[in-house]
Amino acid sequence: MTRLLGGLPPWAQVLVLLVLVGLAVVVGRRKRRTGAKPRSRSGGARATIVPRGEARSPMREPDTDESPGQTGAAATRDLDAREIGRLSISYSPRIDGDPDPGEVVWTWVPYVEHNGEGKDRPVLIIARIDDETFAACYLTTKEHRGFISIGSGGWDSQGRESFLSPDRILRVHRDGMRREGQVLAEDRFARAAGAIAARYGLEL
Repeated sequence: MTRLLGGLPPWAQVLVLLVLVGLAVVVGRRKRRTGAKPRSRSGGARATIVPRGEARSPMREPDTDESPGQTGAAATRDLDAREIGRLSISYSPRIDGDPDPGEVVWTWVPYVEHNGEGKDRPVLIIARIDDETFAACYLTTKEHRGFISIGSGGWDSQGRESFLSPDRILRVHRDGMRREGQVLAEDRFARAAGAIAARYGLEL
């Protein structure tokens, strides 16, 4: 290249260099258009824009199934005063896939407004009603007046302190349980059970 340019007058050398630079810029642009995906400033690949009318493959299939305990015969519901009066609170946890008294499990809990809405929550099973159903109180990480602290446990991924609401006692069906949780220590269960029994005039 040096020999080739050396035989040209200075103005021609400048012209050749400008042409070569222009060609390099054009080739570089074409490579970026047809080559690898551009990188974002953070180092990650940018999202691909899907043209209108083309289907985008979802990251995961949408979960259209209802939560266990949400509807049907296995739906979680509030116990009435007559049902609560017949409860016998006990502590008999067994890690066997069933919601036994003394265990924290997850189920659908309807909102107190009974407007058809609710959410998955951890609940503490406090009594057995029959072979298929159990009595439970829901847990929350927000402290409210009259709620009972049961400490922290594996049912909360962040290890936060949990509080039991004694104002609602729920019926949880065996088939309405989403997953089995952790056994609550007997002394903490006894503290919660004592408060619930006093609230409803139940015997322990």
